[in-house]
Amino acid sequence: MAHVNGNIDVRQGILDTAHRIVGAKGFSGVGLNEILAAAGVPKGSFYHYFGSKEAFGEALLEDYFEDYLADIDATLAEPGLNHAERLMNYWRKWQATQGSIDYQRKCLAVKLAAEVSDLSEPMRLALKSGTAGIIDRVTGAIEGGLAEGSLQVNGEPRATAETLYHLWLGASLMAKIERTEAPFEAAMATTRRILDPQQT
Repeated sequence: MAHVNGNIDVRQGILDTAHRIVGAKGFSGVGLNEILAAAGVPKGSFYHYFGSKEAFGEALLEDYFEDYLADIDATLAEPGLNHAERLMNYWRKWQATQGSIDYQRKCLAVKLAAEVSDLSEPMRLALKSGTAGIIDRVTGAIEGGLAEGSLQVNGEPRATAETLYHLWLGASLMAKIERTEAPFEAAMATTRRILDPQQT
């Protein structure tokens, strides 16, 4: 059993190291040697943990979204707040993390969507599944906010959640291009108009 746990630890160590490197350089621009050297893992053992670089990329995205969705769940269940306050905190955290040059686990959905979606069907599907999980959770928060009266939106909760996710994904890309906070500030203002939070 200890050997199995050791394998899991090594595999996770590779993924954790890759998050930082791929988050900075992209997927295609990073060689396996660089990731494995940084993780302190011999190259020959890579295929023991991952069948191919593509399978590794799929696992990297699945690992990223597992953590990201757990973070969203915690934010959207924060005690003592209504749904509107929780949801606005989610967007604030998005801005704080994605706007930071030094943040080590920047959104791989933002970084890799355009790069790998046309190159790898398994990685595209991992992105699709992960982003659908985000939209599901935002939808639930909007539904909760409508039920308690802390939000007022025109339109269906899911369509609203999709619009907001697309807005923030675009803002993240534009912030990278412009290297300013202006796209996030515009996204926040638009988000407030769409959600019309009553107590935030």
